Amino acid sequence: MFDIGFSELLVVFVVGLLVLGPERLPHAAKMAGLWVRKIKRSINSVQREINAQLDQEELQQKISETNQRLLKEERAIQNTILPMATQEPVAEHKDAQANIEAEKAPLSDKPKADKATEIDQPASHTEKTPETTSRP
Repeated sequence: MFDIGFSELLVVFVVGLLVLGPERLPHAAKMAGLWVRKIKRSINSVQREINAQLDQEELQQKISETNQRLLKEERAIQNTILPMATQEPVAEHKDAQANIEAEKAPLSDKPKADKATEIDQPASHTEKTPETTSRP
């Protein structure tokens, strides 16, 4: 910050020694050091706050840009999807939808098997005849 060399410090020390004298110079140097530290801390604190504020503004700007980009993409997607949804289904799709609706129909609507054919058929179990049974 300040570009002070050894020669400038030596001049300040000699002037301070002549003006304040050897008894008050150590106390004055100590107070000057404390003031310099306080000023440096204040400057560093202000710099940190400014940097934090700039970072926060930069992040807010990035968030805003990202939100705008996402809204544009959402509108573009909706513009491509909505026209597709409003179009009439093609004949193949109509046939497929009819098949799906037929499968979803309740069982009572479907034709039932003829019960008379089931009754007329012979039983599948075999009856024991007296020829197959033997007595000991």
